Amino acid sequence: MTLIGWIQIALYCAVVLALVKPLGLYMTRVFTGERTLLSPVLGPVERGLYRLAGLDERQEQHWLAYAGAMVVFHILGFLVLYGILRLQAVLPLNPADQSAVAPDLAFNTSASFITNTNWQSYGGESTLSYLSQMLGLTHQNFLSAASGMAAAVALIRGFSRASTRTLGSFWVDLTRATLYVLLPLCIVYTLFLVWQGIPQTLGASVDATTLEGAKQTIALGPVASQVAIKLLGTNGGGFFNANAAHPFENPTALANFVQMVSIFAIGAALTNVFGRMVGDERQGWAILAAMGVLFIAGVAVTYWAEAAGTPLLHGLGLEGGNLEGKEVRFGIVGSALFAVITTAASCGAVNAMHDSFTALGGMIPLINMQLGEIIVGGVGAGLYGMLIFVVVAIFVAGLMVGRTPEYLGKKIEAKEVKMAMLGILCLPLMMLGFTALATVLPAGLAGPANAGPHGFSEILYAYTSAAANNGSAFAGLSANTLFYNSTLALAMLVGRFFVKIPALAIAGSLAAKKTVPASAGTFPTHGGLFVGLLVGVIVIIGGLTFFPALALGPIVEHLAGQAGQTFATGG
Repeated sequence: MTLIGWIQIALYCAVVLALVKPLGLYMTRVFTGERTLLSPVLGPVERGLYRLAGLDERQEQHWLAYAGAMVVFHILGFLVLYGILRLQAVLPLNPADQSAVAPDLAFNTSASFITNTNWQSYGGESTLSYLSQMLGLTHQNFLSAASGMAAAVALIRGFSRASTRTLGSFWVDLTRATLYVLLPLCIVYTLFLVWQGIPQTLGASVDATTLEGAKQTIALGPVASQVAIKLLGTNGGGFFNANAAHPFENPTALANFVQMVSIFAIGAALTNVFGRMVGDERQGWAILAAMGVLFIAGVAVTYWAEAAGTPLLHGLGLEGGNLEGKEVRFGIVGSALFAVITTAASCGAVNAMHDSFTALGGMIPLINMQLGEIIVGGVGAGLYGMLIFVVVAIFVAGLMVGRTPEYLGKKIEAKEVKMAMLGILCLPLMMLGFTALATVLPAGLAGPANAGPHGFSEILYAYTSAAANNGSAFAGLSANTLFYNSTLALAMLVGRFFVKIPALAIAGSLAAKKTVPASAGTFPTHGGLFVGLLVGVIVIIGGLTFFPALALGPIVEHLAGQAGQTFATGG
């Protein structure tokens, strides 16, 4: 570890924090229907869309109607995307003459992109046409991200409103998130990425001759526009198979830094939206502080592990950090920081191969996802995931002091706790249940490229990434099979909707309640004590649930490496 490395980490945190208030203020005004700087231009467009859809923007929805609209919207999106992938061979904008995507892979990819997971069991440049990339994937990158933001705003209204049955309109929230937040930011961001050297073209691939005289085909395409939304929307799906390690997706150190900032920007700012909408910005800062504690701890461990290098090489007298699977232009700190950011934010973009990380360095991305992607998390998803943990933490605090738990003047009762536990427990069911299944079935054991604990970690990472809607992979797993495409798709769908719908149920229940004035016995939820309690609850739940699986994978791999033991490759 170096001083320059820590300065880079500190600079990153400072830039993200500097964006929280201005971006939070802007998004608050967007979702409360107030006038913004872009209203003169986008207001007529927004109203035109409502008229075209026959929608009254003033008509709000009960939480069941809100959730129902969201589910129907995603079902239709799944069908459209599946159709595009299956028919891409006969559709236009296919200069490489890509064939139709296989049924199981199309099913997996459609489930992946509507859930904001963007898991890819394929190489983008060798599988998909330009039309599939743009009309199929990029538009889902916008809509799945906007849907997550809408759900988060609906949950915020549950805490901020009293004695009402409505949470707003899903269609209005979805439109505003896309039109006022994602689109303007992505337009500016795309121009920046083109300036940095990322291609944005509908031209065909280019044939080149290398210095050695070999022929090489260089894939091009509308890359910059997809990279912008894949990062701002915490989607993560790369245009190229190598994702953000590819020089056409992440060409410079400046582009790498800005990409890392953009992954956290909206998710961190939504905590400020929460504070503003509930009438106390300190509440938002407290939630962001809890996220920050977990994030900094993860960065420290990963950076230390990768800078320390591999114990086996130390035994041979080869000192130095672990550069395997990393781009030299980013180095150890740039790769370690990116890995923690992308798994903390449910983004899934990678600028290094996590499969090549040290055992402990690769364990932190696993833990980030297993905690529920609530360390900033996906846009919207991170906030409502964290607020589910807040409900549990407040319930625990109430048990300790012997009074009915309250949060922001709302009594937390049995219904809210049951819904919170449903949202929390569905994730380990998918992560651990499918991992167990894959480690005993021949179809599952055919996937990992490594034997022993690392092979187990490859399987565990895949289902953890899918259920947490992250999309990154350990890269050593051959997942483009009927077994993995099907089970991973199911894990993605459960991980998205069995958290999102309970969050909306909590919102509906809280919105209908009266606000109780704070008293001398009310537990303050804006200070260090609450932050510590929240972090403790998250760590304890995660530790009790996932430690046995981690012990079988990265922990035992680390201990075996220190003892000089290796494992043969092959499943």
